[in-house]
Order: sequence, then structure tokens, then C-alpha cells
Amino acid sequence: MCGIFGQISNFKIKKYNFKKLVKHSKQRGMDSSGIVYYEDDGYRINRANIDIEKLLNKINPYESKIVLGHSRLITNGLEDNQPVVRENICAIHNGIIVNEKEVWDRLTVERKYRIDSEAIVAIAEEHLKDNGKISEIPNKVLSLSSGVVACAMLLPKYGKLMLFSNNGSLYIGYIDDDIYFASERYALEQIACENIHQIKDQSLILDIPVSHKDFKITDEKKRTENLIPEFQINRNEEKLLEFKKLKLKRCTKCILPETMPYIKFDKYGVCNYCKNYKKRNKPKPIEELFKLVEPYRKSGKELDCIVPFSGGRDSSYGLHLIVDELKMKPLTYTYDWGMVTDLGRRNISRICGEMGIENIIVAANISQKRKNIKMNLQAWLKSPHLGMIAMLTAGDKHFFRHVERIKDQTGLNLNLWGVNPLEQTHFKAGFLGIKPDFEEDKVYSNGVMNQLKYQSKRFKAMCESPSYFNSSLWDNLSGEYFRSFMSKKDYYHIFDYLTWDESIINDVLINQYDWETAIDTTTTWRIGDGTAGFYNYVYFTVAGFTEHDTFRSNQIREGQLSREKALEIIEIENIPRYLNIRWYLDTLGMNFEEVIKVINQIPKLYKYN
Repeated sequence: MCGIFGQISNFKIKKYNFKKLVKHSKQRGMDSSGIVYYEDDGYRINRANIDIEKLLNKINPYESKIVLGHSRLITNGLEDNQPVVRENICAIHNGIIVNEKEVWDRLTVERKYRIDSEAIVAIAEEHLKDNGKISEIPNKVLSLSSGVVACAMLLPKYGKLMLFSNNGSLYIGYIDDDIYFASERYALEQIACENIHQIKDQSLILDIPVSHKDFKITDEKKRTENLIPEFQINRNEEKLLEFKKLKLKRCTKCILPETMPYIKFDKYGVCNYCKNYKKRNKPKPIEELFKLVEPYRKSGKELDCIVPFSGGRDSSYGLHLIVDELKMKPLTYTYDWGMVTDLGRRNISRICGEMGIENIIVAANISQKRKNIKMNLQAWLKSPHLGMIAMLTAGDKHFFRHVERIKDQTGLNLNLWGVNPLEQTHFKAGFLGIKPDFEEDKVYSNGVMNQLKYQSKRFKAMCESPSYFNSSLWDNLSGEYFRSFMSKKDYYHIFDYLTWDESIINDVLINQYDWETAIDTTTTWRIGDGTAGFYNYVYFTVAGFTEHDTFRSNQIREGQLSREKALEIIEIENIPRYLNIRWYLDTLGMNFEEVIKVINQIPKLYKYN
């Protein structure tokens, strides 16, 4: 996933305008970059695993008539970079081809690289070898490919540049005789382009200088900072993960165990969480939601709302309902803070490609975010405290900040969230010494007093391991501010009006959209989140339960699940997710054996029977 951009001029490109396109595209990722431009009667490519602006400082493409580029997150393909070149065909691609194996099975040309985007160029290569028409290439690519495809393809031999997209994450605009394109409309508006329009389910073929020379390619020394190494399953290492079936005292109505913070049982064995529970999955009349969104609807094909989109189960199904039930025309927004797995990214691409929905990605400085997490994990390991696990996920709260920026850039005010109403997990703050607020009706608690209480408790725990006072502190605290204090306007949860039903959700996503599930767990919840396997292992090892126990207990109270079935389910869902945990620790550059041994030695909150 990346930002792609370009300028085509009759003389030479406008440096100021081009740099503005580059700067805006950086928000989509800064792990790697690439530039292709015309020079000395041929096309030159420079690729590097560095910030796009740093790459531009090393070259001088500004005398060229045509310059295209990308700023990219490291996703599928590991060390391979764009632009991708085969047989003198070159492409830059925003998105992920999620069915690349099936595509290669249908092609006769041999695969050369590991990057998924190579499939796009290979389709074009084979099509031309079969004497196909150039104009047919976009349709051929889009018909064979699943996932988001927003692409600029250069065919120097034919003097053509093709722009095409299946989800609309590609815009073109004009300044005098110069042509500009970018992944977002806002980038073109910033340089005062005119006649801006979206390229979606269509193609645009432009004339460029003809060249029969091969591409001259320069690859900078590859950086491995953000690359997650591939690994083989190590059975001896996997055995370090402890998992025992514990005979804990549990509520006779739900399945919460005796180790749950602030739990109390009455004489019948029913816990106070059940006795104080107020049903959360009780939708308001759907007519109220239709009435609420009506003022935001726009005519024709104009977009009318933003949907914050992680690619996870609930946001994916929420997006389906917004399109299918509400008949809205959404733009999706994704915040990648370095803990979105390739599975999560593929599902983002899969859903947006299938539904033809534009996706704006805002990528954090992923290297810095991961360093922040590592510093906090190292501090946590020095003084393990269940109430401080949330420090490892504090960096994702800037999600709430950036949605306001996207609203300003797009002119869309309405944002519709697909938050699961049953995700409330009192225990995470409970382990910090905060009693459950049974009156709280939101997944995320807000309010000045609540936050002051929470932060004071956390500060006290931080003092037990001073390493928490590191350079990540401002990032973490500011993220909490944007989540809990910043006022939110035109902000609504669709599951306040539509029923959340897990069986229906799984059926729709898997059977209608071919939504991808994880290979190391049976649950469909949080499977694209790189942190979930780790923190749930900590909770289970020390306290004997995970967030799955609390979620399934909420389902019991809602009448969606029997207690017997819930107990059966968590026996499987609480099994440690070795692959997810290993990915997490590899991503942070932490030694698996050392970390797991520390966790295993933490005193337990229960006794083995």
C-alpha cells in the first residue's frame, strides 16, 4: 500500500508542484520509495528503502518531461520494491493483490520477484506477447486481480502511460497543459489543479516519449529496519508458550473467573458483572439512523461519509452495512501505526477492492512507533504489571486525531464507526486498580475525571519501572488526549442502530467477500492486530483468562451464546497464538525466548489444581 503520484509535461516538470505531491504521498508510508523519469532518450528508475524526499535529494529528475513515483509501506513482497519492471514494462501500484497465487497459476510467464505487484506487470507482458491490444491491458489486469489495484503503467516502447483503478484511489488533474495524478484528490487540490476527476473502473491512456532502451535501474543499498524476517516454525520455541486447562472458580451465569479484578460472587455463584450488566446490543430504530444520515447524503457519485477502517471483522462488516443497508457512498480511512499485520492489510485491500471503495491510508513513522513499543515493553519486562499492558498499545490512539484531518481534506463531515458494542473489557483498567464503571455505556471511556484517575494510577505504576519515562511518553499521552478528550462531531456508531450478530457477520464476510481468517486461531476477532496474541498470552498466563472470556461473557448476557458453548469456545481461543506472538516480537527486534521466559516466571493470580 502506498501513495502514487506523477506529472507529465510538454517541457519539464514544475518542481514546486511535484514536491507538494511527494510530500502529501508520504502520509501513506515512508518505508520505501521509487522514482521513474525520462532522461537522455530513455527511462531511468531509482529505488530505495528510504523516505521519498531523501531519495529525491540524491537525484535530479526535474529536467524531465515525465516523473512518476511512490512512497510505500513495506507490505507484501518484503525486500522487493517498486517501480516493478518486466520486459520493458514498468508499473507503480497502490494496493495489494490478494489472489497473486491464483494469478500466477493462470500465467505462463515465470515469476521473478516476491512483490505482489509484479503480477500486474506480468499480466500486461503476457497479454502483449499474445498480440493483445494495449487498450485492453487495464481490463485484463482488473479482471484477473483481487484486492485494490490503483496503478500507473509505463510502456516506453509504445509511448504510452496507462492509469487505471478498481476502487478510485487515483485522481487526475490539469494545470494548463500539464497533467498530474495522485492517490488522493486533496493532493491535486493543494497545487490548484483544475478539472480533477477520479479514475475508477476505467482507464486513461496518455502519450509519453517513446523509448526502445531498457530501463536504467539504480537500487540504493537495502535497509532492513522495517522488514520483518521470514521464519520457520520452531517447535522447541513454541513449547515455551505455557497453556494449561485451569479449574478456576467461574461465575455460574457467565464464564468470568475468580481472578477477574473486583469480581464478587453471590450465594448462587453469580458475579457482580452479570448482576450490574445492562444490555448493550439493543439497537435503536433503524429509521433514526436513516434520518440521521439523510442531511449528509450527496447526489450522483459524490462521496458522503468517512468510515474508519482497520480491515478487522467489525469495521469490515460495518462498511458492508453502510453500503448495503444505508446506501451511502463512503470513503474509508486507515491508520497504520506499525502493528497492522499483512493479514489485516490484505483484508483492507480485499474489501475495498471488492466493493470499489477508495481507501486513504495514514501511516505513522513506523520505525519510531515500533521503537516506542519496544522501549515500553522493555520497561514492562523489568517490572511486569498487568495494568500496564495498555502502554504497549497507546500508540494507536492517534487514529482519532487523523480522522479529523481527513475530514478537513475531503470536506466530508459524517464519520460512521463499526465498533463492536460487546468489546468492553473492564479488566484492563481493573488490573491498574480502577473499579469497573457499570454505568459506562461506551467501549472507550471518556471524561476528564475518568482519565485523571486512570493516568494517576498509571503514573504510580510507571514509577516502579522508571524506563517508562522515555521518548515515547509524549506520543502516548497525546494519543490518549485525542481519544478521550478531543470533542468529536458528526461521529456515530452504526451498531447503536443495527444488531451485532457474530454468526451473520462471519457468514457475510467469509462467504460474500472471501475475507481472510488467521491460521493460528479459530476466532475472527482482532486477527489483523499484531499485538493481540502477545497481550492475551500475558493475561492468560498470569490471570488465567483473556479478553475472549470477557467477550464471550458479554455474549452470554446478551442471550447470543450459551454458557456451555462459551466454555467450549474459549478452550480453543485461549490457546497461545505462536505465529502472532512471534511476528510481534520479531517486529520489535525482541528475543522470543528471553521475553517468554520472563512472562512465564511472573507470579500467578491463581493456584494450580
